[in-house]
Amino acid sequence: MAFNDYQNTIDYLYSRLPMFSRIGAAAIKNDLHNTHSICSFLGNPEKKFSTIHIAGTNGKGSTSHMLAAIFQKAGYTTGLYTSPHLYDFRERIKVNGEMCTQEFVTQFTHKVKPLIEKIKPSFFEITVGMAFDYFAQEKCDIAIIETGLGGRLDSTNVIQPKLSLITNIGWDHMALLGNTLEAIALEKAGIIKKQTPIVISERIQETTTVFEKKANDENAPIYFSEDFIELISFQSNEDYANFRFHQPLMHLLRQPLFEQNFSLQCDLPGKYQAKNLKGVLVACQLLADMGWKLDSTTIQYALKEIKSSTGFMGRWECLQKSPRVILDVAHNEHGIKALLDQMAHTTYDQLHIITGMVKDKDIDTVLTLLPQKASYYFTQSHLPRALSKEELALKANKLGLEGKVYTDVNIAINAALQIAQQNDLILVIGSVYLVAEVDRKLFHPKK
Repeated sequence: MAFNDYQNTIDYLYSRLPMFSRIGAAAIKNDLHNTHSICSFLGNPEKKFSTIHIAGTNGKGSTSHMLAAIFQKAGYTTGLYTSPHLYDFRERIKVNGEMCTQEFVTQFTHKVKPLIEKIKPSFFEITVGMAFDYFAQEKCDIAIIETGLGGRLDSTNVIQPKLSLITNIGWDHMALLGNTLEAIALEKAGIIKKQTPIVISERIQETTTVFEKKANDENAPIYFSEDFIELISFQSNEDYANFRFHQPLMHLLRQPLFEQNFSLQCDLPGKYQAKNLKGVLVACQLLADMGWKLDSTTIQYALKEIKSSTGFMGRWECLQKSPRVILDVAHNEHGIKALLDQMAHTTYDQLHIITGMVKDKDIDTVLTLLPQKASYYFTQSHLPRALSKEELALKANKLGLEGKVYTDVNIAINAALQIAQQNDLILVIGSVYLVAEVDRKLFHPKK
């Protein structure tokens, strides 16, 4: 086929390569052989720029975008690789907040087509190689690389980062990563490299020894961010959150970036971002100690404009203020608990929850956590992995969650808007892919 057209290229990638978001576990390749082959074919571009590697059950995206915003503000040419995308495939690969070009995607795919036909890689394996190639081409100083799933066998795990960061460990992808938190942590701990600092954003009892053992085996300095930074207070509105922190171990820091008590404003207003911020701040302290030009003023300014500088979406994101329409990609036990904590700090009259999930999530656990005092709108994304809206409604009804079924998330949102009063809250949650199908052009942020 001819690769002179971007849409033809994307169609080829989607149809030719196994894609996890569409078919689930069948798309996963349980080794790094293909990724090494792709990198070798490309001339090992991953060795031509510095990297920071991010893994974890929840918070990878927020953490990655925070770090990208900070390095951009510090003046570095900054690559950012994340997944999945919401609206445009090119969201996965950005430099200084700008998506890679359509021309690059087309040219890259044409270049690697013979290799694709030979080794039959997954969609994710090819996009990782594509990202590395683009970051090398754009002469990035540093790239923030987010794992897709797990860590040990994740396609991104061919890099030698300056620092690794694991956000947290929770119940997700158990069929692929293990049925205990310890087993899941062991997979995520696979990103810990020899003599490379590792930051853990959230400490939990079940996984601490797993991380400590792996770090010890690799002679890697390990830092649990909660030991270094404590949250004192939190306030937020739809647009910003104010976090006040305390550094109990400030006396151990060579050149502290912040005072012992300090405040930050962040345009990701969820309270759960406090945990991600702790990891980011400890990482920044370590990176500054290594010689990266990061300072408190740069960090403070960067965190105020993460969304505008990196194009980040879908985390307690307010699309409309009256009635409030909030999008959040929370889809597992850990994410839903964080969402509920945020809701406890939010004032509203009636609650409307629009939700759809994919089949391979722990659906019963998530539904058990959701509040019964809400009006529900059950729908589904247009993916083979999606749980049918009828089955979701049936499961929810058995747990006392009442609502109607809608064929599309936008139809469900419109139904909620017809009913909701000015001070009500409309949440769209349950799946990244559901949030991705929301038509943002229908909303009026200033309303």
